[in-house]
Amino acid sequence: MEADREGKIRCVRTVGGKRRVPESEIKRILGTHEERKIVRYARVSSHTQKDDLERQIELIKSYAGEKGWEIEILKDVGSGLKEDRRNFQKLLGMVMNREVSKVIVAYPDRLTRFGFKTLKEFFKSYETEIVVINREEKTPQEELGKI
Repeated sequence: MEADREGKIRCVRTVGGKRRVPESEIKRILGTHEERKIVRYARVSSHTQKDDLERQIELIKSYAGEKGWEIEILKDVGSGLKEDRRNFQKLLGMVMNREVSKVIVAYPDRLTRFGFKTLKEFFKSYETEIVVINREEKTPQEELGKI
């Protein structure tokens, strides 16, 4: 494929040497432009933390405003260990439907308590970036409150 060698089209080679053209590359060539959302996600564990939820939302809103991004807000009240949070499930569906280009969170643990790197790779496979405003790395022991 000459266009591949000349850099006119981006291809991925399989282990067997076959060329695969990513869906995003086909859309680029066809001139198909789809608008994808930027979503801010905020979460607290209990209703007594509503003030913290609002602080997260304002922090993310400020950050997105500086970038000039129009954003949709999704928020949950529930444990970061629970995977059945209503808006978390909605977010996963939106990502899998390729409706979202970026997810903005104040801290990694607001999205999920454990498995953040796995979730980040999962989102990446759908061409969705997770933007963390505050990076506060904790050990698993610190996450569990043992230190």
